[in-house]
Amino acid sequence: MKKSRPILWLLIIAAVASAGYYGWQKFGSSEAGKVQTAQTAQKGPPRPSAVPVSVAPVQKTDFPVYLTGLGTVQGFNTVQVRTRVDGQIDKLEFREGQIVKQGDLLVSIDPRPYQATLDQAKAKKAQDEASLANANLELQRATKLGEFATAQRVDTQRTTVAQLTAQIAADDAAISNAQTQLDYTQIKAPITGVAGLRQVDIGNIVNASSQTAIVTISQVEPIAVIFTAPEDQLPYISEGQKAGALKVIAFTTDGKKTLAEGKLAVINNQVDTSSGTIRLKAVFDNKENTLWPGQSVSTRLLVRTLKDATVVPDDAVQHSTNGLYAYTVNQDNKAELHKVKVSYGIDGRSVIEEGLSPGQQVIVGGQFKVQPGSLVSTAVASSDPAQNKVRQQ
Repeated sequence: MKKSRPILWLLIIAAVASAGYYGWQKFGSSEAGKVQTAQTAQKGPPRPSAVPVSVAPVQKTDFPVYLTGLGTVQGFNTVQVRTRVDGQIDKLEFREGQIVKQGDLLVSIDPRPYQATLDQAKAKKAQDEASLANANLELQRATKLGEFATAQRVDTQRTTVAQLTAQIAADDAAISNAQTQLDYTQIKAPITGVAGLRQVDIGNIVNASSQTAIVTISQVEPIAVIFTAPEDQLPYISEGQKAGALKVIAFTTDGKKTLAEGKLAVINNQVDTSSGTIRLKAVFDNKENTLWPGQSVSTRLLVRTLKDATVVPDDAVQHSTNGLYAYTVNQDNKAELHKVKVSYGIDGRSVIEEGLSPGQQVIVGGQFKVQPGSLVSTAVASSDPAQNKVRQQ
């Protein structure tokens, strides 16, 4: 019994210690939780994080209004060089692709048959001139005989002189025609331009009745571009044309490279009712030969310039089922939604008719995370569309 008492006291002490620890864990943790909950309630709900966006200012500036379209380059003048006489080609005096000047010799045709015809016509004239000289002498003799010569003889001789005079005039015409035919054996460039691919070779026989051209020459300085514009823009084009020739810019078909700048020269005299468009012709100096006949180009016609227009980057304008809208950032760095109306857009810029004012900051990047009233952190977008760098504010 004496040995079991210490063990009993140890068991009692252990039981009391376990009960005390259990009570402390239960009630102490509950109180600590209450204190932490009270502290959290005093601090309030967690503050939402700001949405990172890039912004750009709404600008007030002059905005050029362009009509864009597709056009085809044409030679200012295009000539298909054909022969006007029959014969064999002796020489080709040009190279394909060569720039030839007006009057340059292109092709030589065998001239011998035409030279013979010219010589024959000259000989015939000389013969008739001799006959005329003799007839004049006979007329003088008959006139000097006076009453000893019959009137019939004198009249007959005068008729002979008149006939031979007319014959000489016909000989002059025959000589001129023969000389012209001989000149046609030397085919010369009618205009200054670029020679295309030749269709004949040395030794070929060519005929004036043939429809096949020897070569085609296209004038490329200046050069023309034919393009179209919607008929509803015709009043603006005509109005602008009265103030002076409208500027036209030619680009590559992808619109990335500027080829040349020219002026609007011709507005066609009727509208194409099937397509509702009007054909236009622009003329370019083309000193660098960047435009070539048959080339397809993208065109921009400067119709007018809007003064003090409200302009924003295209990226600021968003689309929804309710129309167009844009986000701005207020003084509290919160996003505000504005419904907008856009009238024109080109080169990454849009003209705002309603909804925004110059000086406001519009969001141009990161809109997909933004809601009206969202807190945002802004970065200013670069003014250069080719750069993506921004400056943090």
